[in-house]
Amino acid sequence: MHEPHRMNRSMASLINHFVARPLLPAVMLLAAGCAQIPVEMPASPELASVPSAASAEDPAPTLALRPSPPPPVTAVLREPAAKPAPKDVWERIRTGYTMRPMDTDLVRHWENFYSSKPEFFARLVDRSRHYLFHIVEEIERRKMPSEIALLPVIESAYNPQAYSKAHASGLWQFIPSTGKNYGLRQNWWYDGRRDVIAATGAALDYLEKLHGMFGDWELALASYNWGEGAVSRAIARNQARGLPADYASLTMPAETRNYLPKLIAVKNIIADPARFGIRLAPVPNEPYFEIITVQRHIDVKLAAKFAGMPLEEFRFLNPAHNKPVIKAGSAETIVLPRNRVATFFANYENHDKPLVTWQAHTMKPGEKPEKIAASYGMSVSELKSVNNIGGKNQFRAGLPLLVPVQEGGTPNLPDLPATPVTLTKAYSTARNTHAKGSQGAKHAVKANNAKRAPAKRAQTPTKPGTTKAKAAPKAKPPAKSAVVATQQRR
Repeated sequence: MHEPHRMNRSMASLINHFVARPLLPAVMLLAAGCAQIPVEMPASPELASVPSAASAEDPAPTLALRPSPPPPVTAVLREPAAKPAPKDVWERIRTGYTMRPMDTDLVRHWENFYSSKPEFFARLVDRSRHYLFHIVEEIERRKMPSEIALLPVIESAYNPQAYSKAHASGLWQFIPSTGKNYGLRQNWWYDGRRDVIAATGAALDYLEKLHGMFGDWELALASYNWGEGAVSRAIARNQARGLPADYASLTMPAETRNYLPKLIAVKNIIADPARFGIRLAPVPNEPYFEIITVQRHIDVKLAAKFAGMPLEEFRFLNPAHNKPVIKAGSAETIVLPRNRVATFFANYENHDKPLVTWQAHTMKPGEKPEKIAASYGMSVSELKSVNNIGGKNQFRAGLPLLVPVQEGGTPNLPDLPATPVTLTKAYSTARNTHAKGSQGAKHAVKANNAKRAPAKRAQTPTKPGTTKAKAAPKAKPPAKSAVVATQQRR
């Protein structure tokens, strides 16, 4: 009766010899990984009749169980630390250069010209520090080349009060018609072309449009100076002759031929002022001003007093106000240094006297200046001086005059149109002939160039391939408030 038992043990031994031992390492690994997991094997008739090799007579071998693996570690990906913002706006401009380099005789000529005028750069920094941060912010927001921030150096030497013979005005030098086309309001009290915030937006809008037309910043800048129509015709002429139509290949007036090299020269000097012997004072990379509005009309002089600022400094920040009164209730704004805003509003709110001492009087037909002056407690000479009467500007019916507000009276501040301007004859001829595309355009441009200064004094040829520095005599330095370019497009 013990035979079946012995047979079963023999079979178990065979299974253990041929099957269990070769699989022991695998079983041990499996057991280590699953030691904590209860497994319920399904019942099998075949296996039920075969006792396990690990019976009571043969105790199962003791397996050393491995500890459970640690929980997986989730890797935390950290973004690289952002570079600290530049402390100097000039450095910010340098890092945003994207225009193609230009290595020509004209560029070297203007590098020598500007680098020989350290006082020019001193004035430039003093003026630009008020507005440069704002302009760079706008250019970066639009993803434009930072070289555009240097364009006012060429246009107006960063003087927002600059005014040209062609009646181009402000930092970006708009003529009245183009200013209106780009939303710059102009009336007797206010000129948006000299409003740095408004004019900067208009200029960048115009430049973006030009870049969209030509797909090239060099041609866009040439158009900003010469006019998109003139550049388009120059391109068409070259294409008709099978010639290249890039900036360097076009025939253009001397002013436009010098325009881009001047900008690149200034760019190069800003990039490495020490190489040119220029000490470029830093401009803090932070806002300089804040824009405020008021609910009541106020004299410019009183507004400066409220802010605790010298009158000239206030006017430099607010050059758009043509008259000594800032009108309320319209889009006119006041620009103040950030550290003067609280002082201004404290004085403004506590002021209990009239805010306006000037008003407008429009001359009626047959009205005499002597009568007008007497009715406002002025002499005729005072009336002339306040209203810049003299030369071609004479008393006439319909002329608005600035006169004092009488004590206890309500100031008369009507909406008045801007004073009409007449373009110079040479300018008008050049604009009209260019618009017609006539053969007289070349002569008109020559006549117009003769009246432009100072960039046009360099007698540089207008055709590409012949621009040599020796052709340009020593140029005179620009006047402190000189407008360098009087453009046909504005």
